[in-house]
Amino acid sequence: MAKKYNVAIVGATGVVGSEFIKILEERKFPVKEIRLLASGRSKGKMLKFCGKDHEVQELTKDSFKGIEIALFSAGGGISKEFAPIAAKAGAIVVDNSSAWRMDPEVPLVVPEVNPGAIKKHKGIIANPNCSTIQMVVVLKPIHDAAKIKRVVVSSYQSVSGWGKEAVDQLNAEIEQKVKGVGCRVKRVLPAQIAFNVIPHIDVFLPNRYTKEEMKMVNETQKIMEDSSIKVTATCVRVPVVISHAEAVNVETEKKLGADEATKILKKAPGVEVIDDISKEKYPLPIDAAGKDPSYVGRIREDESIKNGLNLWVVSDNLRKGAALNAVQIAELLIK
Repeated sequence: MAKKYNVAIVGATGVVGSEFIKILEERKFPVKEIRLLASGRSKGKMLKFCGKDHEVQELTKDSFKGIEIALFSAGGGISKEFAPIAAKAGAIVVDNSSAWRMDPEVPLVVPEVNPGAIKKHKGIIANPNCSTIQMVVVLKPIHDAAKIKRVVVSSYQSVSGWGKEAVDQLNAEIEQKVKGVGCRVKRVLPAQIAFNVIPHIDVFLPNRYTKEEMKMVNETQKIMEDSSIKVTATCVRVPVVISHAEAVNVETEKKLGADEATKILKKAPGVEVIDDISKEKYPLPIDAAGKDPSYVGRIREDESIKNGLNLWVVSDNLRKGAALNAVQIAELLIK
C-alpha cells in the first residue's frame, strides 16, 4: 500500500489556501491526515476536504506535531516565524510567501525548470512569485535551445494576486460605476482598479522599481541557475479577477526563429501553445482561469534586434502561480 502523508495547510482560509485544498483533492495527493491552520479569527470554521468536514485550527507553535509536509500561504511574517518551527518539528515546508525565496540556503523551485534544486533543502523550500513561475516555465526550453541573454517583461496582473480584498474592491467599484454613483469603496490597491490599470505592485524600492519587479529579476536568475541572464520588468495591476498575462521579449545568443521556438514550446512540460492568428487564437486570462498550464502565443521574431523573440504568456496565478506549483513540489518530495 502506498505511503500516505500528514499534511498541514497554513493559511487554509485564504484564496491560495482554498486552492491548496482543491488541488490536493484533484491530484489525489496521498493525504493521511490534513490539518487546516489559520489565525484565531478563523478557528472553528469548517472546510471540506475529500467530502469530509474538517475544523480549522488556530496556528500555534505546537501545530506541527506529526506533520510531514506543510504548505504555507499566510504572508511573509507568519512564514518567517513558523516555517522554522514546522521544520524543527520534522515537517518539510513549502512556502508560498517571499520570506525565503532569496535565502541562499533555501531552494527556489519550479518543478519543470529546476527539480534538482529540491535535493538541497534543509527543511524549507520556497515557492516562487506567481509572475515569475509562469514566465520561467516558458523561458527554460528557449534557454536550453539558444541561451537567453536578456528578458524584458511587462506584466498584466489580476487583482486576486493581491488577495480577496482586492477582488472585493474591483467588484464594488464596478458595481458603483455601473450605478453611476462614483467609486467610494474600501481601497486596498493604490488607486481605483475598475476601468483602470495601475503600474504599481508591492512597494517602491530605492532604485525606483517595485519589489514585485525585482522579484521577477532576482527569482528568474536563481531558478534558471544563471546570473548572466539580464531581466528588467514593469509590473501592472489590471481589472481582471484571475490569471496574469505577460508580454515577454527575449534576446538569445543563438538565432531561434518563431517556427522553431513554437516547436520547442509545444514539447515543453507545463506549457501549452495557443497561437493561430488566422483564427484570432491566442491565450486569454479568462480562458486560463482554473487551468494548469502556462499558455503561450503571439510567438514572433523581434525585428529590431538580431536574435529576439516576442511571447505572450498567460497563466492562472492562483494555480500554477501559487498552489499548484507548491503541490507539484510536494509531489517531487514524496517521489
